[in-house]
Formats: sequence, C-alpha cells, structure tokens
Amino acid sequence: MALAYLESNKTNPTSPMSSPPQLILTQDQLKKIAAYKAVEFVESGMVLGLGTGSTAKHAIDRIGHLLSQGKLTNIIGIPTSTKTHEQASSLNIPLSDLDTHPVLDLAIDGADEVDPDMNLVKGRGGSLLREKMIEGCCKKFVVIVDETKLVDYVGGSGLALPVEVVPFCWKFTAKKLECMFEEAGCVAKLRVCCENGEPYVTDNGNYVVDLFMKKCIGDLRAAGDKMLRLAGVVEHGMFVDMATTLIVAGEFGVTVRNKC
Repeated sequence: MALAYLESNKTNPTSPMSSPPQLILTQDQLKKIAAYKAVEFVESGMVLGLGTGSTAKHAIDRIGHLLSQGKLTNIIGIPTSTKTHEQASSLNIPLSDLDTHPVLDLAIDGADEVDPDMNLVKGRGGSLLREKMIEGCCKKFVVIVDETKLVDYVGGSGLALPVEVVPFCWKFTAKKLECMFEEAGCVAKLRVCCENGEPYVTDNGNYVVDLFMKKCIGDLRAAGDKMLRLAGVVEHGMFVDMATTLIVAGEFGVTVRNKC
C-alpha cells in the first residue's frame, strides 16, 4: 500500500525535539483498511452478498485474492450490481443469485452515510434496489466506511438521498417527493450522466431522483414507508436497522461496532 508522509516539524535532525514523520492516509487507503477488516468475517463455505462501490470493491478484491491462494474455499457470491458481477467474475469468484440462495450468510458493503444508530444512506452509486434486496436477507450485514461518512442524522451530509423511480412521469414523482419533505427543505433532482446529460439509468432500467435535505426528516421508518406508498417510487436509499456490524477506518485506526 502506497503511503504518503508529511513532516510536521522541520527541525535539526540531531535535535531531541525532532518529530518523526506523520503518517497520512488517503480516503481510499482508509476504505481499503476497513474493507480488509470486514473480510476477516468471511469463512469458507459462505454465501456472500457482494456490495457495490469504491469501498466494497476493495473487499471483493481481497476475497478474490484469498480464494486464489486457497485460504478461502467454496465461496458463493451474490452481486448487487452489473459492475460488481463483472469484477467478481474477473476474479473467478463463483456467483449465483437470490433465486438459488434466498438466505445469505454475510454481506459486505459500503455506505454513503451512517447515523449514530447505524442507519444508512446508500445508493449514490445507483444500486440501491439490488443492494437492499440482497442485504435484507443476510444473517449478518457488515458495513465498511471511512470516518467522513459518519453523520449526525440521515441526510446530514447535505448530499443525495437517492430514490429509484420508474421513468414514466418522473417529474410528477419528483415533485411529489419534494412536497413530501417540504418541511425538511427538500430539493429533488433527477440524476443525470456527466458524459451526456442524459438521465442515469439503473441496472433495473429505472431513473434515480436525488433528494437533498436541509433538516432531519424525523422518523426514518415512517418517511420510508411514506415514499414507498407513492406510486412511481421503486425503492429509497435509507437502510434502516439493517447493519449488524459497522467498521470505520479513521485517523486513529479502525473501530468495529456491533449492533446491540
């Protein structure tokens, strides 16, 4: 792992006051540390949910490496996206689906936000529906993040709370969602591709409306149920009370927290 160093105190090297170089880890390196820690939960013979995103990618790479070395055997992966399917296939990780394996031993995935109760925002990578389907039927769900993803409340980062919607009359659905959370200062925006400005299309052929909140939306279960009752909404990116273990890599090391 490439490491960067910063000399925090440039003094005479012979002076007793000289300070050793301070280790500086990039955000991606912190993600990798958390991901490798999560893979320690993996045992041979498990059926695994394979997450999507930059943090989950490190975990999948590690699982593939351990399989190639023979340190893990008889692993079956259930990918949460086309992209993850392609990555896992390239690493020769055996793959299957929920139809064949409706109960998973373990899922490992990242998150866009984590609140103090280990509720999550996921889906800024666009895979929220498949992630929720797969991670909702596993015996243990290990979430891996760097410390920048910790928030005081869901939506607290000011970034997107994704909602997958059908393309039909998406503007109507977006407006309904915006009005639904008007008291939280909600602004709804259709996600578009940076390359051509066209609507982003999920693996399921749907669009994503990103909700930006200025305030806490309150009861998360009630908010989620309200969204799902709106015709046109497929799924939302709040993963409430789903994570069983949280692994956080930060400036002072890795912390592991289990759901009480």
